[in-house]
Amino acid sequence: MPLRHHTVQVPATSANLGPGYDAYGLALALHLTVRSVDRSAQADRVQASGEGREDLPAGDDNLLWRSFVAFCEDHDVAVPDVALRATNRIPLERGLGSSSSAIVAGLALARAVTGTAIGDRDLVTLASSVEGHPDNVAPALLGGLVACTADDRGRIVVRRINPIPTLRPILLVPTFRQATSHARGVLPRHLDAADVTLQASRAGHVLGALGGLWPVAPGAGGDRLHEPARMQTMGPSGAVLAALRDEGLHAWLSGAGPSIAVAGGSSDRHDTICREVADREGFAVRYLGVDLAGALACPDDGCALAGTPGCAQCPRERL
Repeated sequence: MPLRHHTVQVPATSANLGPGYDAYGLALALHLTVRSVDRSAQADRVQASGEGREDLPAGDDNLLWRSFVAFCEDHDVAVPDVALRATNRIPLERGLGSSSSAIVAGLALARAVTGTAIGDRDLVTLASSVEGHPDNVAPALLGGLVACTADDRGRIVVRRINPIPTLRPILLVPTFRQATSHARGVLPRHLDAADVTLQASRAGHVLGALGGLWPVAPGAGGDRLHEPARMQTMGPSGAVLAALRDEGLHAWLSGAGPSIAVAGGSSDRHDTICREVADREGFAVRYLGVDLAGALACPDDGCALAGTPGCAQCPRERL
């Protein structure tokens, strides 16, 4: 069979959502788009454009390609001799899931190109083993609002819903970066029982609020596990988060930071506050919708959604 090339589109994510450390994630309408091409069509294994292109390796050590190969090895299929072309709109090391998006893109593209019939549950499990935890990779693959846990046997359990329709995430993004590995290194080794109880109750409150079950109480959206320690290593982000919460906004450290996310709605007051705080601290404001589709893989001669040419969501249009 001749090789059938595909294009995959994967959203950015905001993980943790405050007290849902390593458990909750939200897909954002900001994308990484990757296409497979004939290996003879370009000199480099991975040709990248967009955000962070000068920092991304072009050889076999690129995370996109390593994930592509990991899928093939995990499912015992031959690695197609293809090259990848990527257009990235997700800022690197800003707490927006750029690494997870690359992992999911490589895995989803390999699944499509090789024609391997596995479901999203297996792909989430494989992506989590590459990334180390599922809170970013699950929404990148599934879209929407995702909650992750493990059962008594250690198997990953993922549940996905569409968040409340009025949710309009606002991201305050700094120019400086924060490596996730460094951000994990500052976390406390233990929490006392009172903090564990508070963390669990707040996590349930936030998940219900983002799902539209009840109004959020912004004062109950904070975290006791990861945010306090991380704020000490990224002062400007801490100042932004504190200022937003002082104004009564539901805000959280996005992933490992340093970006700050706000559960914006239709209120002009939210916009005004976010812009004033961002301008004061030198952050950029980005208004992002929620991505409900997750990873889309479309063949060169077809469409994964509409089945006809001209689909408004076509990832090829984003290259």
